[in-house]
Amino acid sequence: MNIKNIVASAIDHAVLKPEVTDFHLEREINSVKKYNIASVCVKPCHVKLAADILKGSKILVSTVIGFPHGTTTTKCKVAESIEVIENGAKELDMVINIGKLISGDYEYVKKDISEVVKCAHKRNVIVKVIIETALLNDEQKVQACKIAEEAGADFVKTSTGFNGKGAELSDIALMKDAVSSKVKIKASGGIKTLEQAAKFIDAGCSRLGTSSTVAILEDGLADTDTAY
Repeated sequence: MNIKNIVASAIDHAVLKPEVTDFHLEREINSVKKYNIASVCVKPCHVKLAADILKGSKILVSTVIGFPHGTTTTKCKVAESIEVIENGAKELDMVINIGKLISGDYEYVKKDISEVVKCAHKRNVIVKVIIETALLNDEQKVQACKIAEEAGADFVKTSTGFNGKGAELSDIALMKDAVSSKVKIKASGGIKTLEQAAKFIDAGCSRLGTSSTVAILEDGLADTDTAY
């Protein structure tokens, strides 16, 4: 398998900006359907439409929970998770409660994650936990990853892409050391070229979140995806 195929199979194509319309969503999905990507990651309100557009495709629908700040209550995150799963989501990318983590309230953070994980796993849906590396120091990043694993998360993920800098290779190394081999790693934010994507794969990432899928997989063409 060549590097483009490897990268493609790891991509969660992100269509998450608040101004994305139904028309833009359909356009974005149609622009990437020809590639063997892992999923299209959409806003919760767009899950049902995305599932309808992707019906018959091997590309999964993924969505975000508590996005982009992670500050909704655990009950809200669970309710949101149940609804999007019923609407066709197969993977959830949930944001931790960043303020609670920084406050040192690790039990709150763990319960927040574990409740979402429990309801998702019961429905055969995986959970990726966004730790938002741009807002944490190294010690907090490690702690967040360890808590996510203890709570049963399937993945730890660097960023939402909406709170400062995105994925950095130094953070991938830190996160990889913080979890066991049972937990996979997703890099997200700022990945715009095939070269960048390949470096994150080499660093140990199993998934890549990007809105630049076409540019990456067409290797150097202008990014047609920048608006969304």
